[in-house]
Amino acid sequence: MAKKGLDDQEKGLGRREVLECMVWAGTGVLWTVSGGVPHSIGLIGEAAAAEPTTGFTFLQMSDSHIGFDKKANPDALGTLREAVAKVKAMPTKPSFIIHTGDITHLSKPTEFDDADKVFGETGVQVHWVPGEHDLIDEDRGKAYLDRYGKGSKGAGWYSFDDRGIHFIGLVNVVDLKAGGLGNFGAEQLAWLEADLKDKSNSTPIVVFAHIPLQIIYKEWGWGTDEGTRALELLKRFGSVTILNGHIHQLAQKVEGNMSFHTALSTAFPQPAPGTAPSPGPMLVPADQLRSKLGLATVTVVQGNKPLAIVDKTLAG
Repeated sequence: MAKKGLDDQEKGLGRREVLECMVWAGTGVLWTVSGGVPHSIGLIGEAAAAEPTTGFTFLQMSDSHIGFDKKANPDALGTLREAVAKVKAMPTKPSFIIHTGDITHLSKPTEFDDADKVFGETGVQVHWVPGEHDLIDEDRGKAYLDRYGKGSKGAGWYSFDDRGIHFIGLVNVVDLKAGGLGNFGAEQLAWLEADLKDKSNSTPIVVFAHIPLQIIYKEWGWGTDEGTRALELLKRFGSVTILNGHIHQLAQKVEGNMSFHTALSTAFPQPAPGTAPSPGPMLVPADQLRSKLGLATVTVVQGNKPLAIVDKTLAG
């Protein structure tokens, strides 16, 4: 089903020499880097098999919610296993996986154990940032940091470089209030400013966090209170890709050289903004669940054209 093109038109498309196809998947988003700029490519089924890929690719996954067993999906671990099976069957093996939070549902050691075991089957490195569900243990995130926070700062933020791209993992879920916006705090924003200080404007940047940096729906806390400050620090760079999860549904936006990409969950869908009294697991008929963990193809035509989006589902 085709959706309307985005109102925000991507600038600088004239620099691209060919048509680019970007495929979104509920089980993940596979990214390839061409000319130092990340673009997403197919992940599942024929889309992945048909898309020629060379060079550097990585995968985004999000919101696994291991331990969740309610009616919206009684077996979140099972659907994660299905997602990982897709990864293992991919014709192009990703260099690594970025997971944008909510690995677990209740921060229990057994939930982290189960997640580690399944993700370990991919055979590739995983870079993590926490979701709010990963920081609700009695020690307020110690379980997460003990497993995934080695070498990170503060509540788990960090950066690394890979093949000319600077990756930044941010944490915007500390002390998150129910229905409240995400937050960074002064310490993390100061670290981000220092981290970017010596990077040239031409350095491609990939930022990943759990909650969207931009405000998607304030009434449900779908955004980051200090996101504008972080974006101000990033706007001087020629290519910025921002990845997140949290809202369990596809959302994308392009503003100048910044591309915002929100991944779907591998566990359960959530309602569209304002279509329910509150966010939370959305119950759909069991035979439709995988249609909510679907994929969409985004085609970018060379020139100053809006993005055209066509949804495809796992079920289809």
